[in-house]
Amino acid sequence: MLRLGLLPFHRIPISSHFLHLSPKPAMAVSSYTTSSHSSKLLFRQLFEKDSSTYTYLLADVSHPDKPALLIDPVDKTVDRDLSLVKELGLKLIYAMNTHVHADHVTGTGLIKSKLDGVKSVISRASKSKADHLIEAGDKIYFGDLFLEVRATPGHTLGCVTYVTGDGPNQPQPRMAFTGDAVLIRGCGRTDFQGGSSDQLYESVHSQIFTLPKDTLIYPAHDYKGFTVSTVGEEMLYNPRLTKDKEGFEDIMKNLKLAYPKMIDVAVPANMVCGLQDLSERPVESVST
Repeated sequence: MLRLGLLPFHRIPISSHFLHLSPKPAMAVSSYTTSSHSSKLLFRQLFEKDSSTYTYLLADVSHPDKPALLIDPVDKTVDRDLSLVKELGLKLIYAMNTHVHADHVTGTGLIKSKLDGVKSVISRASKSKADHLIEAGDKIYFGDLFLEVRATPGHTLGCVTYVTGDGPNQPQPRMAFTGDAVLIRGCGRTDFQGGSSDQLYESVHSQIFTLPKDTLIYPAHDYKGFTVSTVGEEMLYNPRLTKDKEGFEDIMKNLKLAYPKMIDVAVPANMVCGLQDLSERPVESVST
């Protein structure tokens, strides 16, 4: 089992209210702070308008160091994100990706060049470079809290979902950062980067839809102004993933989507942590 960070912990309740936003906001769109007598999770949801990408900031603010992590940062908004980290008095320790993105360049490498001590994280199955190459079942600790890694390939070969920990001392309800595997009332396309509609269907139904129904779903993108859903909602109302596998595969086969305009730039950069010139900005590939 992978252990990154520190251990013991205490119970933290979490608010489960929902927010809605107008399409393409420019800054943070929602925030939740969960607290108890002994521990506190700070959570921010941030938005990059050009690619409609969500970046998530999580921190254990009850810990003396206030350790924090960013999920799916974008190169264009790195300065915004690091400014927020500084304002909140947090210590950023991980910059993580759910997969190798095709629609934007990740901010992980740029973050590492601007802030000492930050480690990049991505799945080993993605075959890209990062400081920590994670696998299904690994746990990523930040202070007394942790994220569980679930393999959810199908959009790409290396997709993972990060889920807040299960237990009496972790945030409730749980939170699932699904990348492009599950979007709100949709899912990621499966026609490039080793994608497979069959594999995506199996991943979602075995790894995400088996979570408690009140688990909050936070996707990597939204194009209609939604910010959050739940496992129970998507099981009932997702127009693609509520179909049987044959129906789902038929939908995905007939989407007729345009070639992603950023893919030829984004994918090569994201295979090396968002930094293409490794001679100037080396990025480690470290087995964990």
